[in-house]
Amino acid sequence: MVIHHLDNCPHSKALKEAFVADKSIQKMAKDDFIMLNVVEEIGDKHLAPDGYYVPRILFIHLRLLRADIVGKYEERLYTYGPDEMELLAANMKKVKLLLHSEL
Repeated sequence: MVIHHLDNCPHSKALKEAFVADKSIQKMAKDDFIMLNVVEEIGDKHLAPDGYYVPRILFIHLRLLRADIVGKYEERLYTYGPDEMELLAANMKKVKLLLHSEL
């Protein structure tokens, strides 16, 4: 799970606060995911499939982007707002189930 954000971005700050406050997301992040926190844009087009906006959360599996696990915005597929933690948790659960079904 790759989280792109910027320290001075109000949207990134709001997402971080909501992410940290959600206990189910914190448990899944700790127990089921390898987390990569990217604060500075690295310019890798593979980690910005639809643009270099922040915040964005990508799910990577077997070195491939899970393009089917997205947020709700058509123009920024991988962004989540602070009021969308339920959707993020549901997507994390999808990824978790996919990983366990492949083991």
